[in-house]
Amino acid sequence: MSIKLIAVDIDGTLLNSQRQVTPEVFQAIQDAKAAGVKVVIATGRPIPGVLPLLEELNLNQDGDYVITFNGGLVQETSTGNELIRETLSYEDYLDIEVLANKLGVHSHAITKDGIYTSNRNIGRYTVHESTLVHMPIYYRTPEEVADKEFVKAMYIDEPEILDAAIAKLPQEFYDRFTIVKSTPFYLEILKKTANKGIAVTHLAEKLSLTKEETMAIGDEENDRSMLEVAGCPVVMENGKTELKKIAKHITKSNAKSGVAHAINEWVLKDYQA
Repeated sequence: MSIKLIAVDIDGTLLNSQRQVTPEVFQAIQDAKAAGVKVVIATGRPIPGVLPLLEELNLNQDGDYVITFNGGLVQETSTGNELIRETLSYEDYLDIEVLANKLGVHSHAITKDGIYTSNRNIGRYTVHESTLVHMPIYYRTPEEVADKEFVKAMYIDEPEILDAAIAKLPQEFYDRFTIVKSTPFYLEILKKTANKGIAVTHLAEKLSLTKEETMAIGDEENDRSMLEVAGCPVVMENGKTELKKIAKHITKSNAKSGVAHAINEWVLKDYQA
């Protein structure tokens, strides 16, 4: 059965190490669109961090969709109309914040419009995130953000500090939230009903597509849920070893236009036959 929906991660997958879309990847995505295949960016980034890519790849037209916040938000790219919006409660935010302080790890929480941190000494990775996703940083006490709608929270710190904090996370947190590590210095915390897999499944159902008609391409643990629900899970050569165990295909690395290789080999050949 031909693939009709491709969900593609950004960092370490779509982009090379210079955070660029290679000409080969650009062309493969345009060829897939021309064949009637839905190409959907599925990322942990908030929407402002994706808009330049959507424009560059012509994925901001009628009928295009984007998955952001690791599945916390799914929307039409041309209208902004939301299909899924899963947010943390203020109580959730407070509990996440209290635990961050207890574990001695920097943290922040993100709305659709900005990054909020109660760390007076703003963490370097909060600044990194702000630059990466083109969003402002606001220093606010927990009491000052009671009216904010946070799509996700993040523990962000040096890898050794973050790993030490992760080792001490209570089981209750795993039961209560979706928790995914997206880089060595980012741990993302979302509502339990938010992940890339749920988002891809929901979108496929909206488009009346079967599991067998879906492909997911990723490299990190936050891609696991969508790889598990896709009929054709593809992991980058530079991806995590554990993820490769659930892949149907291993494509080339992001440095070698692995997304283009996956689309050309396991999607477009069916349309050219």
